[in-house]
Amino acid sequence: MIKTPFLATDGIIELYDENNNFKGIVLIQRLNKPHGLALPGGFVDIGEKVEDALKREMKEETSLDVEIKRLQNIYSDPKRDPRFHTASAVYICKSKGEPKANDDAKEVYIYDLDKIPLDKLVFDHKKIIEDYLLSKEQIL
Repeated sequence: MIKTPFLATDGIIELYDENNNFKGIVLIQRLNKPHGLALPGGFVDIGEKVEDALKREMKEETSLDVEIKRLQNIYSDPKRDPRFHTASAVYICKSKGEPKANDDAKEVYIYDLDKIPLDKLVFDHKKIIEDYLLSKEQIL
């Protein structure tokens, strides 16, 4: 039997208001272990495209429909998830509206980029967000 890492996807949701003003990024408080602050995301189902899984997970956890802007990176460190080995495709996406916690999200928050509590993030989400912030600085 072949064993491979579990495939997941996470989204950095850039939230905008009705006038296209940037409000911040969306993070969730996890309902399940490991508890803590995280990017919304989840596992890809058998027969599902990763991009479709991302859109589904974003909708399930934050009630937001997202538009994928680009793939940020694939994160696959075997120690990134304390439960088991996962590899995650992390996408930067865009959305409008008011997020509401659903499914595996206990709470949902919108953070200004300079106010993200990096020390409260679970998994390797601190590194993912640091990579995102670094790429934003390089664009500016």
